[in-house]
Amino acid sequence: MACIRYGETITAKIQKTCDSDVEQEVKTDRKAPESFSPELTTESSYRFRCPGPGEFQCDSTGLVFVMAQEAELLYRTVPWEESLLQSHGKKPAGPLFDVKSSDEAAVCQLHLPHSETEEVLLLDGLLSVVHITDEGLSILEPLEVTRTHVVVKVPHLSLFGLVWNIIKRVLLLRVEGKILVFLRPPVSEEQTLDVHLLQKNVPKKEVADQHKPAVNITISTDCELELYKGYSVHCEPEGFYIQPKSKRFVSSFGPDYDPTFQVSLTTSTKRVDLKLKDLGGNEVWSYRVSLEARTKPKNDGAREVVDAVRNKGAAASRVLINALRELDPYLYSYLNLS
Repeated sequence: MACIRYGETITAKIQKTCDSDVEQEVKTDRKAPESFSPELTTESSYRFRCPGPGEFQCDSTGLVFVMAQEAELLYRTVPWEESLLQSHGKKPAGPLFDVKSSDEAAVCQLHLPHSETEEVLLLDGLLSVVHITDEGLSILEPLEVTRTHVVVKVPHLSLFGLVWNIIKRVLLLRVEGKILVFLRPPVSEEQTLDVHLLQKNVPKKEVADQHKPAVNITISTDCELELYKGYSVHCEPEGFYIQPKSKRFVSSFGPDYDPTFQVSLTTSTKRVDLKLKDLGGNEVWSYRVSLEARTKPKNDGAREVVDAVRNKGAAASRVLINALRELDPYLYSYLNLS
């Protein structure tokens, strides 16, 4: 990897980075890239306009783009076709990203987030990146591996996804994981917590989007998990129904993110202590979860819609009033909106 000296311009740094030879190593002292929040499009894609050369990290997906110049990025996750990987002895180790740009030459590198522990990173050749185009599938060897990302040079934009070498993966099965907890809207006297066991590089937004209108409860999510190992969830106070009683942890990168466990609670429950244990009884993760997060009542949602329209002015308000007159004449008359 070329050494960057003080005093070099950012353009020169990016050029050296783009032209560096393939050399896999674990880096621990990278300068943090500039973080950005992407715009979300109606096609469930992320959009961002890079202002110029530099390294930019998406705070929704963890992707880092190394840019040589200004350009607009459009990217999204797409389902894996694992049958394409089998003949290469590979298995998905992260989401598959479809990346496009207004100027393909502007994107020099991609840094794809991984979920490996430091001991696993010592396994040479474990991680690589699949590049899928209309011509087929190719394997990109990393330029380097950091504690959080796998770095590859971009030949041209298309589908990129992190993969494991299946044989080397079985030597060490531990990964950095995260636990996401969602609280469903109450039904009668019952409410449900959906507990997800995931690898750390699964984008939280992708999971949350599938569980609306459930509330994602803010918790400490980090833990270490072992692939194909059985785990169980425990709850204090006791007496609540948890299903299933245990389940093996396997990696999943969509398109579906079903809960690993479901905890059924009474609506009077204000907080619970959740614990994750392996089947040997060892505690892997625990957290006191507050259940004060509630979805908004329907009338609050309607009020927000009305307020939003009113803020747009008289023309928008008239459109809403005319629509209400056609859809619900009784309410229109009751509210005296004529």
